[in-house]
Amino acid sequence: MEAIVECVPNISEGRDQEKIRRIANTVRTVPGVSLLDVDPNGDYNRCVITYAGDPDACVEATFRLVSAAREEIDMTTHKGSHPRSGAVDVAPFVPVKGIRMAECAELARRLGRRVGEELQIPVYLYEAAAARPERANLAKVRKGEYEALEEKLKAPEWTPDFGPAAFVPSFGCLITGARFFLVAFNVNLKTDDVNVAQDIALHVRQMGWPLKDRHGAELLSPTGKKVFQPGPLLEVKGMGVYLDEDKFCQISMNLTNYLITAPHIAFEQVKHEAAARGVNVNGTEVVGLIPLEAVLLAAEYYVWRDGLPRPASARDAVRLAGDKLGFSAYRPFDPDKKIIEYTIAS
Repeated sequence: MEAIVECVPNISEGRDQEKIRRIANTVRTVPGVSLLDVDPNGDYNRCVITYAGDPDACVEATFRLVSAAREEIDMTTHKGSHPRSGAVDVAPFVPVKGIRMAECAELARRLGRRVGEELQIPVYLYEAAAARPERANLAKVRKGEYEALEEKLKAPEWTPDFGPAAFVPSFGCLITGARFFLVAFNVNLKTDDVNVAQDIALHVRQMGWPLKDRHGAELLSPTGKKVFQPGPLLEVKGMGVYLDEDKFCQISMNLTNYLITAPHIAFEQVKHEAAARGVNVNGTEVVGLIPLEAVLLAAEYYVWRDGLPRPASARDAVRLAGDKLGFSAYRPFDPDKKIIEYTIAS
């Protein structure tokens, strides 16, 4: 069986279209890899680039992309509303066909070793490739973001997995690893109040919200850490974001396992929390690509909930799910460009 790997680097540039084009086009220079999607966001000042193909070719393409980003992006001037630690913030490898997660983890290690040695950039491994349990969670590795990285690199417990323990101001660091297919999924809110959006995000994500005493002070554990009330959506990370260009807020979520929390479940939970605060939702946005199965799960749910006729084909089911979730409410959703199985087939 032919092995297919997906790689989804997130670069810290979402506004300069020419820079994005030059960085993304490095992928096209590698035989055996198909560039599937380039999805920039100006407010986040971030771009999600998706490609897939032969495992070895994907490692080479990612190295070339990191090299290009090193030349094109200057992190000393970067500002954006999405957390980030480097010019290429994350570069995960995802098994698609004929390859195991452990093999994808080895691809990440190969990339990290080469970036560290040849480009002299600090590299951290996360998720299935993590060399230490405490580094498996991306949020923990990225804590403090780029601004805290110089001091972080001085701490023995944050010695990079590859590359020098030295701050590279223009780049920051690279975080690479192997993971299950992540769905980057945003729900649009009909409000410009970011405080409301942030409150909704806290009350849907798995981590939940910090508990407070009757005086409004946050509760701390005996070790001095905040105590959280877990949220309802397992395998979901989320935050409330204000989009300055469009003057509304989003609940920006990473669904780290859509088989546990599918997009339609996240959407309905956000809608419930928003309604409790007197806010309506206005559809959703898929950032990057989404597996067909995740969309079909939504269609099955709405057929059941609303008593609708069962779609005659997968394409009909995709249209149904897209209508119910409002996939095109913010930006056009083209299934042939946004569903991974369709992009690979084309």
